[in-house]
Amino acid sequence: MRNATPLRPTRQPHALPKRHLPALARERATWVRRLAPESLFHRIFDYLPDLTFFAKDSRGRLMVASRRIYELYGLSDDHDLIGLTDFDLNPDSMARSYTGDDERLLSGQAQVIERLELWFDRQGLPDWAHVTKLPLKDTRGRIIGVMGVLRPPDARERQFPAFNVLSQAVLRMRQGFGGRLTIETVASECGLSLRAMQRQFQRVFGLTPQEFLIKTRVAAACHLLRTTARALSDIAADCGFADQSSFTQLFRRYAGVTPGQYRKAAR
Repeated sequence: MRNATPLRPTRQPHALPKRHLPALARERATWVRRLAPESLFHRIFDYLPDLTFFAKDSRGRLMVASRRIYELYGLSDDHDLIGLTDFDLNPDSMARSYTGDDERLLSGQAQVIERLELWFDRQGLPDWAHVTKLPLKDTRGRIIGVMGVLRPPDARERQFPAFNVLSQAVLRMRQGFGGRLTIETVASECGLSLRAMQRQFQRVFGLTPQEFLIKTRVAAACHLLRTTARALSDIAADCGFADQSSFTQLFRRYAGVTPGQYRKAAR
């Protein structure tokens, strides 16, 4: 049996003379300008379920996004999306993390940013995501925005020791946030000292495991506030808050508004 050979083009492509490039670049620019906003390249991500695309202007306002953004935040169409910022969609502390990266790109301090961060799954709970962000430039080379793609961590990233340990801790908190779960219990179950787990969370996520647990509870509460008419006291209990007073205090700290205000604005 013959060895398989790689596919090759039927003829060797050749580069056009360099003198043609300026004219072709102008034709490409004209062609791109002719594209309707609803037909831009972000639409291909609607058919790649593991990838999520977004693009924001220099003020941090969403301009385009793939369908998964709409699904995650309960948005219907462009009228719901255009102009929203990370602070309109996420708890303040998470939004500050996202916009901090954006500022580095917008100022030219970074050309690309790749890191693991907290985002949301389809149930509205924080989860791992690998984000890649690049600056967007206009025809004069000026930075006018940021674009990014989010995806689940790949097999190589899942082999990192820190991922294996933290993934176990994240899963434990995501499954047990509604009860009286403590960080000490999570650390013990993961075979870590409390201090070691705190260091790893801080290094990978940029926040403490205590903050992660609270954010998980706040995100779950946000989902219930948007999608149900249940009493605030019931939501507080189901999401693991000690009482309604603690729920209101922590929710305001991480979401920027009270639970009642959040529910009213979401309707």
